Amino acid sequence: MPLTSSGWILMNEGRKVTAENPESTDQFVEQVWDTPSHEEIVDLTKVHVEAMEMTNDDMVWVQAGMHHVLLTTVGRKSGNQHKVALPTWRDRNGIRVVVASFAGSDKNPSWYLNLRDKEANPKLLCQVQDGKFWSEPEILEGQEHETIWGQLCADRAWYADYQDKTSRKIPLVRLPETERIDD
Repeated sequence: MPLTSSGWILMNEGRKVTAENPESTDQFVEQVWDTPSHEEIVDLTKVHVEAMEMTNDDMVWVQAGMHHVLLTTVGRKSGNQHKVALPTWRDRNGIRVVVASFAGSDKNPSWYLNLRDKEANPKLLCQVQDGKFWSEPEILEGQEHETIWGQLCADRAWYADYQDKTSRKIPLVRLPETERIDD
């Protein structure tokens, strides 16, 4: 199977949920790269955010076979806006889910800590390739987290590797569109 320009193999053609593989969806991506360091992730994210703000090109918005969201949070301490580019995965209802993995770090990423603060972030501004929307993020808990985690890891196995690296339970955040924004 050919590699994409970003070094990923896309393997979702024809892959469906079956009795033999009930966890899989049509969003399977195989990791064929080394996970960057936490410092590299921060630097790569800054560049990715800048590119997302400049263009609507697929090469920017669909990185490594995954659609991305540009998430804007308000800092829980600073009160300043912060932007982060995150890959999305869609649950069985088609709602975007983002993963606060930070590549298996023992710390939750800042964007996640910010969005948990409902006073600073009662709703979030999300930008996707086809527009912007407001979301009231839902942090998945309990059985719902476990179910979605299993489905996610069936499609993107590296998240299970990240979980093995840390003692914290990696959070999952659903981003329902509560209001579309017309530009």
